[in-house]
Amino acid sequence: MPVGSQGTVKALSPDDLRDAGVSIVLCNAYHLYLRPGVEVVERLGGLHKYMGWKGPILTDSGGYQIFSLARLSSVADEGVVFRSHIDGGEHRLTPALAVEIQKRLGADMIMVLDECVPHDASRARVEQALERTSYWAEASRGCCQDSGQLIFGIVQGGLFADLRRRSAKDIISLGFDGYAIGGLSIGEPKVATWSMVDETVGCLPKDKPRYLMGVGSPEDIVEGIDRGVDLFDSALPTRVARNGGLFTVRGRRNIRKATYKMEKEAVDIGCDCYTCQNFSASYLHHLFRCEELLAYRLATMHNLRFIVRLLEQAHVAIKDGTYQVFKREFLKGYQVTEEEVRLAQKKKWLSKSAHHDARGNIACL
Repeated sequence: MPVGSQGTVKALSPDDLRDAGVSIVLCNAYHLYLRPGVEVVERLGGLHKYMGWKGPILTDSGGYQIFSLARLSSVADEGVVFRSHIDGGEHRLTPALAVEIQKRLGADMIMVLDECVPHDASRARVEQALERTSYWAEASRGCCQDSGQLIFGIVQGGLFADLRRRSAKDIISLGFDGYAIGGLSIGEPKVATWSMVDETVGCLPKDKPRYLMGVGSPEDIVEGIDRGVDLFDSALPTRVARNGGLFTVRGRRNIRKATYKMEKEAVDIGCDCYTCQNFSASYLHHLFRCEELLAYRLATMHNLRFIVRLLEQAHVAIKDGTYQVFKREFLKGYQVTEEEVRLAQKKKWLSKSAHHDARGNIACL
């Protein structure tokens, strides 16, 4: 699911998304609640009509913002009180209200409110967040009855295997339409991420969708599918595209580098996206060096199509019973970002997402 937090996947139109093969998008209830406001979206026909998207929409509850904008919020068992990162106004968000907002927006899939804590939080803090997430999930479970909208529970538990299993048991007992694995890919080493995914996936029902939140790099999608994950979301493909990072079968490439100045071939030979079918790597290099707006659109179109093609190939391999071969061959050729570099980039991004500018607002990426 490409991330369209504010009702748009940055730089792209709905037609661009469809052309890339995207079938579902993620929007953020927290951002849409603040701007333009639930009443505006509701009065103008719901989120699908408002943003011109005819496919399914999953909305996040705002639980991640409790983590990323921690300095602006206070959490209690009753819910969250936060100050708007736009104008400083105070708002109160309860588990029931978080679901009600998403219902009124018209989302097809709704996430319960959960509490995500830093990956290095103490066991006591993680356990507190787990219990609160379970309590909120129970308070939310019946909120979508007779609406036709699906509601997902979220498993927390940090990097503690027994707490992950305990959280999964608690959330499954409530009988949600799907289950998400939260609180990962927030700065911890990947070996820890996959260890917790393994602990959790094995506890989740096989007949319900399993969603790994906040994970979307090509290599992680391939690994996640192998572990039984069905749904992914991440701002990574679109964010790195706007910064000149383009996915190829050999790994991510920085199109800003001088080596692409005279490259007449497409950035990823064999890719069937609009960008690669019509433009050279040299042209993309030129657009980025000149900071032309078209650069961001073409790069984003390519990265999303790369991810969709990867998923299409994975589907074929699963049906053919050759997924392990597919995974091995892909990872053999795909150069992943080094762990130290990746963690540094993640830390920098998390820091920027909560950075106040001179007016006291939070810079939105």
